[in-house]
Amino acid sequence: MPWGFNYLGRFERLAEDDWDTPAGWRNIETDFAEMRKLGANVVRWHLQFETFMAAADKPRADQLARLKKLLDLAGETGLYLDLTGLNCFRLKRIPEWYDKLAEADRWAAQARFWSAIAETCAGHPAAFCYDLVNEPVINEPGPKDHPWVGGELGGFHFVQRISNKPAGRDTKDIAEAWVKTLVAAIRTHDKDTLITVGVIPWAMVWPNAKPLFYSPQVARHLDFVSVHFYPSAGKVDKAQAALAVYDIGKPLVVEETFPLSCSVAELDQFIDGAADRADGWISHYFGATPAEHRAGAKPNGPLVADFLEYWKKKGEKVSDR
Repeated sequence: MPWGFNYLGRFERLAEDDWDTPAGWRNIETDFAEMRKLGANVVRWHLQFETFMAAADKPRADQLARLKKLLDLAGETGLYLDLTGLNCFRLKRIPEWYDKLAEADRWAAQARFWSAIAETCAGHPAAFCYDLVNEPVINEPGPKDHPWVGGELGGFHFVQRISNKPAGRDTKDIAEAWVKTLVAAIRTHDKDTLITVGVIPWAMVWPNAKPLFYSPQVARHLDFVSVHFYPSAGKVDKAQAALAVYDIGKPLVVEETFPLSCSVAELDQFIDGAADRADGWISHYFGATPAEHRAGAKPNGPLVADFLEYWKKKGEKVSDR
């Protein structure tokens, strides 16, 4: 059962910012060892598009080599990697040329990204899965919105449009065409590593909402379901009902969760209530140990320390089921 952490690096930073420095790499080594100590077997790593692409058709060989080194480190530590791609978390780091690409050209650049990643990772035992992009949407941006990214939180932009001009097209057709394009790029080099897409559960917002990327038309191209849940206080039942919408007959991983808007006890209730549906759980690690959080490390100091200690114990219980 996948059980682990989303990992961006040290709090309010991205690990890829300085993973090519001795100090930056030591931080990753330290954090991987700590996550393993806290019971993780999977780490979700967010690959930034600009880290790996110098131009639409030109991957960065030096960064791909560093990715291979990261896979080696994960394997040596006893971890598997959920490699989530195409991220543009920081507006100032998004290449100007990338934002200017038309939809078809943008998809082609994204396919080239995934082709290079898959060629690097193919056959490596520490590669758990490829998550095509974090929280994709299909809609037109507002007049003050960035053309391609949104969902700002803490200075990072976690949501990305795969089409910003649907122009009357069926969103399922758009989603399927995009998924097929990227899956084909991956499968050219890697026939085995699992492929998924981590999505926002819109059924949490609109009870009658139907999955887009996990509709039958699109989901047939993916190996398992990845969905992101942050239950609200007093609304665990609502979260359970929304999770049921994504129980489509494929393995289901809750790829993001955390007591962001609820108590640890309520998160525990959510996890136990999903025992017959969920096949894996991935929370968050912020680059600090429980002891460091108790000493004041951000975010939220002792509250996160309590959570990390809970997560370790919960992982031990879940693995015994």
